[in-house]
Parts: sequence; C-alpha cells; structure tokens
Amino acid sequence: MSIDKSWIGKPRNTHEYKDGLNKFLDFAFEHRSLRGCQIKCPCPVCGFGKWQTREKVFEHLIVKPFPENYKVWYWHGEEAVGVGSQAHQTSQIVQDDSTSQHPMVIMLNDAFGVAGPDLIEDGDGDEDNIEDGDGDEDNIEDAENEEHNGENVEFYKLLEDGSEQLYEGCTKYSKLSFLISLYHIKCLYKISDKAMTEILKLIKDAFGNAKISNTFYEAKKIINKLGLNYTKIPACPNDCMLYWGEDEDLQECKRCKTSKWSDAKKKKSAKILRYFPLKPRLQRLFMCSKTAQSMRWHALAEKKDSKMRHPRDSEAWKTFDLLHDRFAEDPRNVRLGLAADGFNPFGAMRTNYSVWPVVLIPYN
Repeated sequence: MSIDKSWIGKPRNTHEYKDGLNKFLDFAFEHRSLRGCQIKCPCPVCGFGKWQTREKVFEHLIVKPFPENYKVWYWHGEEAVGVGSQAHQTSQIVQDDSTSQHPMVIMLNDAFGVAGPDLIEDGDGDEDNIEDGDGDEDNIEDAENEEHNGENVEFYKLLEDGSEQLYEGCTKYSKLSFLISLYHIKCLYKISDKAMTEILKLIKDAFGNAKISNTFYEAKKIINKLGLNYTKIPACPNDCMLYWGEDEDLQECKRCKTSKWSDAKKKKSAKILRYFPLKPRLQRLFMCSKTAQSMRWHALAEKKDSKMRHPRDSEAWKTFDLLHDRFAEDPRNVRLGLAADGFNPFGAMRTNYSVWPVVLIPYN
C-alpha cells in the first residue's frame, strides 16, 4: 500500500491540499499513539515538539505549509505500520514513542535539537499555543523562526537519508549510516579525499543499485549538514594579526605590511587560522542525553576512595570550588583545560608543513 503525498507541495487553498491533509490526519490519528486526543503537530512553528488536537493541526497546516521534506511520516505512525515505499523497508528506524529509537535518528535529533518523543511544556505544565490572547495567530515570520525552519528542513532531509536503505534488502546500513561509517574509517587511517573518491566510484561500480555519492566532495556536503563545521580566518604569515572583523578586507598586515595572499590572483591566503566555535560544541554536549549525563559526572559520580583518579580528586579542583562556590554549585558548569603544541600531520614524510593547535578539553 502506498500513500499519495503529491498534495504536500500544492497551494494550501486547493481542494487537493485540504483533502490530502485530512487523509494525513486520518492516518495519524488511526495509527499513532496519542496523548489524549492529540498528535505531534508538524507545522513549522510547532516543529513536532507540541501536541495538538486534530482541529489545531489542521488549522496550523492551513496557515503554514506542510514540511515538504517530511515524506515518511515517522512521528505519525507510518513506520509503525509499515506503510509506504520506504517505511516497510525501514520499520525499525523509528518506533513508537514508548520504544527505543534507531541510533541514527537519535543522533540527528541530538544534532538539530528537534524535539523527540517527550512533550515540550512551558512552566505551567500546559503546552504552548501559537495564538495570542485575542485568539489570532501571531506573526511568526521573524528571523528566529525562519532560522529554525531552515534547520528543520535540513533535519528532515538527513532523516530521510538516515532511513533510506543503502540498497534494496539491506537492513544493516542506511545511506547515511554507511557514509558516516566510511568517513570514520577515512579519519582513523588518514585516507586522502582523492582516494575516498576512488573508493566511492569502485563501490558505485560494483553495486550499481547502492545509494552512494559519486565523489567524496558530494559525500562531505551531506555530512556537513550535521553541523559543527569550522571557520577559516586568513592570518598574517608572520602571525601579527588576523583578517577578522573590521580588518577582514585589508590586503596587507597592519604591522609588518606583508601581503595577505600567497597567490593574489587566486585569492589564496598565505596563512589560515581554522576556528572551531566553542559555544555550539558545548551546547551539543548537553543536547545528547548520554554526553549531558557525562558532563555532570564529576559532581554526581560516587567517590569511592581518596585516590587520585580524576582532576576532581585534586586539591586544585577542591580549592577552586571553595573560591568559586557559586560556579561549583551547578554541576553543569564546564571546566576546561587548555593545551597547545605543534606537530606535523604528515608524520615521517618530508613535507615542510606544521600545524599549531590550541585545544580545549572538558574536564567534567
């Protein structure tokens, strides 16, 4: 049995859209576990994070479009009953709210902060509504919601790749999980991008039906959607300054007057600082349930003896807690160690190249 979803991209004032929306609601309320008489609303405002009645979901999806990338209705029972062209192949990817989820789906939920099975509530215990006091919908076209919607689009696309079988009949790997596993091997064994492209071409040639990227460049574009990328900042070759902020458009160093470029025609920077933003990485640690628990381990784990097994057992740690008691009373506060050193990433090769990393290590 295949569900017609061609209505999703149609104008919301057409009979086709309204009929399709009603069929979606019929399906969702028939096959999905409910919270009373409510389901998760997929509108761009609720973002699958709020439970709404049928009338509210219909109203929301008339005011705002149905997510175009939500092609397999994971949160509304399609996987649970094995309906649809992809659902019956991947019935274990997303299960009922009361059961565990596939690790790939959990990872994507953590990465994008999209609400999972738990109900999102406000302080008074009632779910938030998208109406204001006079009963009219608020204007939700602000920049914050637009950014959130863009992230959800990326999430739906990744979730689709995460549930799509690598090839017909494959139950062990999805398109995304295979790609991430392959990328992991590349990182562990220092395989070049060019070699990875050749490997992908070989796999594609050997398994013509496999859903694999043609080049490693295409594969990286998919992986990059998981977030946590870095920023390239041009630097003076003599380490005098960074071309950043108000100095971004300068063509030579303010101090030593050395050119910004090693190749001015190709706009190739003489030296680059690769900056891995700290804040989103710390946030990500608390977005995943497992790492969030680990970040509080230093305060919550039992101290069995007086031996030095972790920095928390040191006198320096204890002294810091005494001096900064307000910081210490919240175990979620992050303690970081800083290390800097130089190394040649090419090992024993004679390439004249070095990297000087500055590394922050969470001690929690």
